[in-house]
Amino acid sequence: MEYNVKKIVYILLVAVLFVSLLLDYACKQFGFDAGPLSFLVGWVSSPVALMIGIVFALVFGAVFEKFTKTMSKKMLQYSVIGLGFGMNVNQAIASGSEGMFFTIVSVFGTLALGWFIGSKLLKVDWQTSYLISSGTAICGGSAIAAVGPTIKADSNSMSVSLGVIFILNAIALLIFPFIGDMMNMDMKQFGMWAAIAIHDTSSVVGAGSAYDQMHESLRLSSGISALEVATTVKLTRALWIVILVLVTPFILKHFGNVSEGNSKPWYKSVPMFIVWFVVAILVNTYIISNDSLIGSEAADAGSAFSSAINRLAKVMITLSLFFIGAGLTRDTLKAVGIKPLLQGILLWISISVLSLAYILLVV
Repeated sequence: MEYNVKKIVYILLVAVLFVSLLLDYACKQFGFDAGPLSFLVGWVSSPVALMIGIVFALVFGAVFEKFTKTMSKKMLQYSVIGLGFGMNVNQAIASGSEGMFFTIVSVFGTLALGWFIGSKLLKVDWQTSYLISSGTAICGGSAIAAVGPTIKADSNSMSVSLGVIFILNAIALLIFPFIGDMMNMDMKQFGMWAAIAIHDTSSVVGAGSAYDQMHESLRLSSGISALEVATTVKLTRALWIVILVLVTPFILKHFGNVSEGNSKPWYKSVPMFIVWFVVAILVNTYIISNDSLIGSEAADAGSAFSSAINRLAKVMITLSLFFIGAGLTRDTLKAVGIKPLLQGILLWISISVLSLAYILLVV
């Protein structure tokens, strides 16, 4: 009976969130009049969706685990591809190339600091310590999933490191927009900071979306979106997964557990949704919105199409955050352990503070 109640509550929450977000989308994109359902419009933001998911998980535990995990991953990836239809090549190159030197320094600096904090200071086992450092340095769960087979990580190290990253992602999504607001960060500054200091793409995108919502007038007046900056910089940074997979056997050679031929080919380490994100940007720039190629009327229609896809992607991002929160159960918290979590926190605070100082003082 209790299990049925959990399933019913879960289904109702998903239904309410979906209907509310869909109505909000229809009202903003097509001028739809929600009428008596207007009370459902506009109340679901990224932090709200995440918090509803977290509260559900802590109160009821895991429900529809496979579905929740799939939705939290796939919906976010498809959403990121949709965001590409709202961007152009020049914008993407400018956002992605900015701070490249700091990206290089921060990636390898984070790995070194993580090794010191985890292996030397806290005596965390080397596999877990390296996986947490890798996830913090680049892009959370994706980096851990790519590096894990390279170092022959056991299932316990994988689950613990993923749990640490997951917990910190949820916290980051909630607090980063408010920290950015308190420090009067502009859209570009916040987008870059979120991309560097938050682990997973999901939380980076969620934080950027939340900051846009908090500062809608600033976004419109500046013409710069924190979400677009954060997404582009993060996905550019995510390409470093390839470099990390290639250099990991050399970095950890002295452990003896890492052998050549142990990992998959380097090109398979590139997440496919990043490739399709780039394709979407190219299509939007050179085909859909290209006046000289398809004519002004068709380009106007293409721009309207791109806008609709881009806005729908933001709706999907918000809904995916509920599924991410719904995976943060008490069992997940218990499985992590205090030392790996402490390593993750100390490393995360360090990269957050250093990247914030760099962005505020240099960028």
